[in-house]
Amino acid sequence: MIFADRVDAGRRLAEAVRHLREDSPVVLGLPRGGVPVAFEVARALGAPLDVIVVRKLGVPHQPELGFGAIGEGGVRVISDEIVRHCGIRPAEIEAVEHAEERELLRRARRYRDGRSRVAVEGRAVLVVDDGIATGATAAAACRVARAQGAARVVLAVPTAPADTVARLREVADEVVCLSTPEQFGSVGQWYRDFTQTTDDEVSARLASATTARPPGHPAPVAAEVDIEVEVDAAGAGVRLAGDLTVPEGAPAVVMFAHGSGSSRHSPRNRSVASALREAGLGTLLFDLLTPAEEADRANVFDVDTLAARLLGATRWVRERVSVPIGYFGASTGAAAALRAAAEDGADGSVGAVVSRGGRPDLAAPRLGDVRAPTLLIVGGQDTTVLDLNRAAQAELRCENRLEIVPGATHLFEEPGALDRVAELAREWFTRHLTTDRGRPGSPGPGAGPRRA
Repeated sequence: MIFADRVDAGRRLAEAVRHLREDSPVVLGLPRGGVPVAFEVARALGAPLDVIVVRKLGVPHQPELGFGAIGEGGVRVISDEIVRHCGIRPAEIEAVEHAEERELLRRARRYRDGRSRVAVEGRAVLVVDDGIATGATAAAACRVARAQGAARVVLAVPTAPADTVARLREVADEVVCLSTPEQFGSVGQWYRDFTQTTDDEVSARLASATTARPPGHPAPVAAEVDIEVEVDAAGAGVRLAGDLTVPEGAPAVVMFAHGSGSSRHSPRNRSVASALREAGLGTLLFDLLTPAEEADRANVFDVDTLAARLLGATRWVRERVSVPIGYFGASTGAAAALRAAAEDGADGSVGAVVSRGGRPDLAAPRLGDVRAPTLLIVGGQDTTVLDLNRAAQAELRCENRLEIVPGATHLFEEPGALDRVAELAREWFTRHLTTDRGRPGSPGPGAGPRRA
């Protein structure tokens, strides 16, 4: 059987797995080539699509021989038999794991572009690739999916050798393969067009995929928005582009103020925003400056203008969503968030502020006017910014806390560092925005009754 391309293969494979639709599966594509195939399968089944990123752990000095595999979420599958046979020492295992974990996290973030991993716990999982030769990666993916909590694992591919398919039935509950040629050769020979899939194509497929959710988890209302903000007393305005996502019943909305040289497309901020939405919070990522304004480097350090834009966007949100609002700021965006909170803080309307690797010193001398509970998150290796945050914390008169992420540098690119930021932010906003203290018009700690 010859396939025209991966789209054709995916559509034919979708017909062969239609019986799985009643199981409400999650479809996981093996990057890169398996994702276009998985995209067609997921679309036909109305199922959520994600990547399953696995890294083989190769024996030192013989890396083609794998002694195990790792996956996201700390999943680790090790063959004790191979480890004993090859005499691999614990220190060698740790070194290989550490190197592969860095690459695993890099690829996962690159492919998802800030989106969170689709949970597979207790669900049927359909692992899809564009074809299989040796089966090592597919087997690792099946084992990782099971270790991540999948209730059932089905492997589906357009083509593979018959003996490989037989072996894979030992690691998957079911294997669906459309073609098992006797003289297999390579996967590519069974496609007329086997052009290499790029990282950008993987990201694009994931971004446009159907995102079906389990019962009880309605999809958030998401929209690209234009935010009209006044820029002077005469009423002149500017239009800012943004991405507003509000899960059903969201108790609060967190607005993101990005730092210098960044935008609403920042993968770090989008990753944190995804974690907040998983906790049920709404998010607004938007550009504080127009493209023309960003061309002037001085504008990205104009904290007064950035804060004014943030306040204008806050008014825009309040006209549309009647829930508490929090600010998440990064770098110079953190200074804008604190300055805006100081201006807006007379009635406690801004419920909480989180700063990631921020420059709160640029919000001086208004730091003492901030009333919103403020969390400052700094990397332990970002020593200059850490000193600036410690000095700024001494100026704050609101409830505040400084959290240091050990080993992290300014961009929190180290394994697990950004996940820790997201965890801290989620806890802070949940605590301060989903209680009476975080609701507009509610008195804060020690506040007296409001006058009518």
